[in-house]
Amino acid sequence: MSLIPATILTGFLGSGKTTLLKRVLSEQHGQKIAVIENEFGEENIDNDILVSESKEQIVQMSNGCICCTIREDLREALQLLAAKKRKGLLDFDRVVIETTGLADPGPVAQTFFMDEEIAESFLLDSILTLVDAKHAAQQLNDRQEARRQVGFADQIFISKADLVSGEELDALQHRLKHMNPRAPQQVVHFGEVPIANVLDLRGFNLNAKLDIDPDFLKEDEHDHDHHDHEHGEHCNHPSHQHDHDHDHDHDHGHEHGQGHHHHHDDDVKSFVFRTRKPLDPAKLEDFLGAIVNIYGPRMLRYKGVLDMKGTNRKVIFQGVHQLMGSDLGPEWAEGEERVSKMVFIGIDLPRDILLQGLAQCEA
Repeated sequence: MSLIPATILTGFLGSGKTTLLKRVLSEQHGQKIAVIENEFGEENIDNDILVSESKEQIVQMSNGCICCTIREDLREALQLLAAKKRKGLLDFDRVVIETTGLADPGPVAQTFFMDEEIAESFLLDSILTLVDAKHAAQQLNDRQEARRQVGFADQIFISKADLVSGEELDALQHRLKHMNPRAPQQVVHFGEVPIANVLDLRGFNLNAKLDIDPDFLKEDEHDHDHHDHEHGEHCNHPSHQHDHDHDHDHDHGHEHGQGHHHHHDDDVKSFVFRTRKPLDPAKLEDFLGAIVNIYGPRMLRYKGVLDMKGTNRKVIFQGVHQLMGSDLGPEWAEGEERVSKMVFIGIDLPRDILLQGLAQCEA
């Protein structure tokens, strides 16, 4: 039996996760989706979505989707669903796990890698994070959980953008980009997202693409020529707390469409390492192993496409917290520039130690 794809849906309280889910569940897309409400004893989401008030955990819905509410272990719920599917008691194609507003998606993601039984039945497709534009500034300032959710995302959906000004939206998108340059951002209205933008995003695929907006990297290049290390960290203003009461007049940052003066000094940050020299596999493995050992809990997502000594194929690696995986990708094309690129997203990671250590892994 092929693996069942799973999507983790996370996001700020009030960001519209339920609206998005309802849409995904009620749309006639011909897919049978099992939704797991992972809600740790909070109030149930709108009961009209759950159709019946019965005590049964799993509720079948009119278009063939099913919804199950768990208050205990996610592992057990996943195993139960997989077992019922195997026995032909339930028919579904994929799973969407909705976490509570302030849940950390990390442990949920790790379940799919660490637990052999789960890994035999399910494949983690991606982590989606919904951000409420109206309350984002406040939530990102006040709650580390909200910042972590942004750092984990493979795809960010921004809701309620119509309630803020263009400048505020621009500043928010800039801020999110610094925290997580890997995740594309999409502004959505009332959960109206085409299903293709939600499912099968392959965020955890070890593919040879590392989608970091090249302009995001270029902004820094004029300041830092040393050793071709670029990173996504800008002016170190103290955090502009609580919304944007600072004046919008000094427009110097907007000459090339960048609102530098909105930069918040968030603890969730990203930076990028690039080198044109091949890397030594043994050195790199030792260094990354040591880093993950020490900083793993603070490392949210990291990914690299690398030029390794001794192989003509790209080496692709990625990780979540302490869990790392790597794979051989396609061959470097003829005439393609062999550049190793890595992006790290984490909480107060020691950028200099990482960049220096990686530079020492050059062959």
